[in-house]
Amino acid sequence: MNSHEEKVLNSFKQVIKISENTSVDDLIYNEFPGWDSVAHMAIIAELELQFDCMMDMEDVLDLSSFRKGCEIMKKYL
Repeated sequence: MNSHEEKVLNSFKQVIKISENTSVDDLIYNEFPGWDSVAHMAIIAELELQFDCMMDMEDVLDLSSFRKGCEIMKKYL
């Protein structure tokens, strides 16, 4: 996992409970316990803080999984 993926994961960990044995492939919006619409906005806020950016609304709506989040956040590096 590279440094920007670590930052994304840390953002998720700040908002939703992720155990050490949780696969990042299980982090899917509305499927992972605790990742609901309220947590989604908190994750967005944490990502914006971690990456010192303001995400486009399209990216906020597209963030549907950890993997997608990593892909999206590449452009904010």
